[in-house]
Amino acid sequence: MTPNQLNRTAEVLAAMLTFKQPADAVLSAYFREHKKLGRQDRHEIAETAFAALRHYQKIAAALRRPEAQPRKAALAALVLGRSFNLSQLQELADEAEREFLSQLKSRKSEFAQQLSTAAELPEWLIEILKTQQNEAEILAFGRSVASPAALDLRVNTLKGKRDKVLDTLTTEGHAASATPYSPWGIRLTDKIALNKHPLFLDGTLEVQDEGSQLLALLLGAKRGDIAVDFCAGAGGKTLAIGAMMANKGRIYAFDIAEKRLANLKPRMVRAGLTNIHPERISSEHDPRIARLQQKADRVLVDAPCSGLGTLRRNPDLKYRQSPETLAKLIEQQHSILAAASGLVKPGGRLVYATCSMLQAENQQQVERFLAEHPDFELLDSSELLQSAKINLDTGRYLSLDSGLHGTDGFFAAAIQRKAA
Repeated sequence: MTPNQLNRTAEVLAAMLTFKQPADAVLSAYFREHKKLGRQDRHEIAETAFAALRHYQKIAAALRRPEAQPRKAALAALVLGRSFNLSQLQELADEAEREFLSQLKSRKSEFAQQLSTAAELPEWLIEILKTQQNEAEILAFGRSVASPAALDLRVNTLKGKRDKVLDTLTTEGHAASATPYSPWGIRLTDKIALNKHPLFLDGTLEVQDEGSQLLALLLGAKRGDIAVDFCAGAGGKTLAIGAMMANKGRIYAFDIAEKRLANLKPRMVRAGLTNIHPERISSEHDPRIARLQQKADRVLVDAPCSGLGTLRRNPDLKYRQSPETLAKLIEQQHSILAAASGLVKPGGRLVYATCSMLQAENQQQVERFLAEHPDFELLDSSELLQSAKINLDTGRYLSLDSGLHGTDGFFAAAIQRKAA
């Protein structure tokens, strides 16, 4: 790292460590403002800034108000997150900074003994996790989300076959392998400029975590179905469902954000899908939804959630969420799930999913729904996946763990409206 790169990283961290905005948005805005930064500069800045987020508990324990001392925070990230030796930083750090780094390294055993710094999780989250896990499990979770995620891709089965795409990528020299569970997935462990790759440009490949692909498989939509993606966002799962349905039938992609749905439209075109109908709704109670009451064969509710299953990609989320934001999300999830369930026809399937590992957003939410809706029953997710030739058994609920499964942390429940 050069002195200029260190100073640039400090500028980014001064904004990023206030946690007022998503970290990736802060970084993107900085790079837009500084267009002359080269590829290597951007790499060093991004890697070090995100290393600071992943090791923020230790940095905050050693530094009062890290956002006000961003140079020291950046140097700490190089030592804690990027394995720089103090000798490598002699030219970068002044005497006071070198003394700070020396003291930081001397606290290694102290950090290992405290759960918050050992697991790199804030106290509010640890207190919630203690209601559902022991300390060893909390530590294992914290460590499993401390490393960056690999890049997962989904092969669009309308345009290609996984084996052939894998051959192409490996022939090009990429470290690519088939994902262990999804029949469509490819995992890349090296960095690739995917948005310029011919297989991305022609719609054969989409970026999608393997866990997200499994949600579409759990939904089990078939050709000719009426399907609803109730919280479609930018449409990654919508596209997977469309390919599953072989571009037959009809998919309604609902979302409250016009911008996210606008991002879906060019992806639909690239993927060769014409059976998707994006529609902005004002809320889960929008009267336009009423026309689909008890008409949908499949309804997916990938609910707004804490996002704590995606900490490998978004390590700042654990500092931008709180018990207060979580409480609001739980009530929002309950309302959305109840509204979406009205669209499911007798014998139809509803999949409720989050990218969280918190029981309050997951199991407890489903149990509450089933108690309030006796005309629905829980299906066994492992049996549904087995019937799709996916050898993954996490019990009646789908529960994906970054450490165990190599995916983002996902939860899903498959629920069926009882036949009339």
